[in-house]
This record gives sequence, C-alpha cells and structure tokens, in this order.
Amino acid sequence: MQLTVNGQMQECNDDTTLLEYLQGNGVDVKAVVVELNRTVVMADDFGTTVLNDGDVLEILQFVGGG
Repeated sequence: MQLTVNGQMQECNDDTTLLEYLQGNGVDVKAVVVELNRTVVMADDFGTTVLNDGDVLEILQFVGGG
C-alpha cells in the first residue's frame, strides 16, 4: 500500500501498525509526535493503529543539543 509520509510517497505492507512502521524506519518512538490524517496519535496507540492505503503521516522528531 502507499502512504504519504512528510510529503513523500512511501510503500508499506498491508496490516502494518504505526509502531511497526516507525520502528522499521529507525524512528525513536519515545522522541516523536505523529499526525495521521491530520489527527495526532497518542504514543500509547502506536501499536494498535493500523495504517491504510492512502494515509497521510507527518512525523516530527525531537532532537536535543546544546
């Protein structure tokens, strides 16, 4: 299936959860905010949120520095 992730088309397997997608792409799920189809997904829901063809994800990662 196809997703739009941060404005770019990405391929994803059917029945993939948001958590599986994030981990498979090396995203630190403890330092990220995800918007799915213009709705913020709570981190506790990453593992139960199943992605669908045509979904739009915005992934914001927090980076610390000094």
